[in-house]
Amino acid sequence: MIEPANLASTPGLPKDRDGPVFAEPWQAEAFALTVKLHEAGHFAWAEWVSYLSREIASGAPADASHAETVYYLHWLAALERLVADKGLASAVALAKRKAEWHEAYEATAHGQPVVLGAKHHHDHDHHH
Repeated sequence: MIEPANLASTPGLPKDRDGPVFAEPWQAEAFALTVKLHEAGHFAWAEWVSYLSREIASGAPADASHAETVYYLHWLAALERLVADKGLASAVALAKRKAEWHEAYEATAHGQPVVLGAKHHHDHDHHH
């Protein structure tokens, strides 16, 4: 996935011997998206590190409690800035679609079909 040297150069990354550590699934998704964009050649890892470092230096968001949450909120902010600066919106559209799938899945009762962007309304036809 990502080269150990890049992993080692990522400031503050919560990790153990096996690699990055995530408190919640969205953090892993943000990490994976960044790695995918890097591997697709959109930016050098050193460039990413400079964006991330700048966000970390800006201080912790007030509403964050866990260290991992604070870290990945910075991560997301840095990713948004990098994407905007590089004009990578189209590369991220795919990931947004993935997020919509996740939301649709979360909003769907167990055993029901998943409908993207569905507002939950049931059309009951009462004509006899």
